[in-house]
Amino acid sequence: MSALRRKFGDDYQVVTTSSSGSGFHQQQAAAAAPRRKRQRFVDKNGRCNVQHGNLGSETSRYLSDLFTTLVDLKWRWNLFIFILTYTVAWLFMASMWWLIAYMRGDLNKAHDDNYTPCVANVYNFPSAFLFFIETEATIGYGYRYITDKCPEGIILFLFQSILGSIVDAFLIGCMFIKMSQPKKRAETLMFSEHAVISMRDGKLTLMFRVGNLRNSHMVSAQIRCKLLKSRQTPEGEFLPLDQLELDVGFSTGADQLFLVSPLTICHVIDAKSPFYDLSQQSMQTEQFEIVVILEGIVETTDDKL
Repeated sequence: MSALRRKFGDDYQVVTTSSSGSGFHQQQAAAAAPRRKRQRFVDKNGRCNVQHGNLGSETSRYLSDLFTTLVDLKWRWNLFIFILTYTVAWLFMASMWWLIAYMRGDLNKAHDDNYTPCVANVYNFPSAFLFFIETEATIGYGYRYITDKCPEGIILFLFQSILGSIVDAFLIGCMFIKMSQPKKRAETLMFSEHAVISMRDGKLTLMFRVGNLRNSHMVSAQIRCKLLKSRQTPEGEFLPLDQLELDVGFSTGADQLFLVSPLTICHVIDAKSPFYDLSQQSMQTEQFEIVVILEGIVETTDDKL
């Protein structure tokens, strides 16, 4: 008896054959078994299924580029950091105004008409908080104001103005860039569900279609294709995700698209193609993935997609 190992996607099954032919029926039954769906490297919605692990101390590099890190976070974390930062900054600055009033004794003499406090009509922490909000938001109701008898209050007011401008520029700029990202614009770019291989212009060609659903055009649209496939080098090194370029018209300029109507993208399978040595049967059993990259500038927002 002999044992045969047959590969189905990521699963290996061992079937036993004998001279009676029963093993042949077992092999047919194994072939008819449903294949387990293999996880893609890049989903069809463009999301990359890659998780970085074992970074160790390298995670501090994310803090060195804090602005980009905040932009890349999910919306719920952006909103949480946005609210938390403003809340902490407001409470801190209100505490500083209340501390000045407390150290000067303004809280006990606030109702004395003959006494000039640092900030008029500040009696407690809530009134100090309201004064800060009125100053920061430039509301200026006129009921609470800084007097000229308080140099430390003037210095704190200047510090508050500078700090508020920095916090506003950082957080509002982060939210604006995140809202203006053209990720949702990609939802109206459609790709064909399947790619086909057939003859075109007398050449064996891999083809798929791409189309734009919106009336607004994409300026300087360019398309590229990558073949992701595991391979082993002659030296014995295993490359789990080797990237090969698929020529979709780079030499002729066919990769520059005028995407006003659905277009058929073609890759000629010639001697330079990675598919040249693959037969129809091996094409169905090989483990590889084709990633299509479409780049362009959105006409309405001038953002690069």
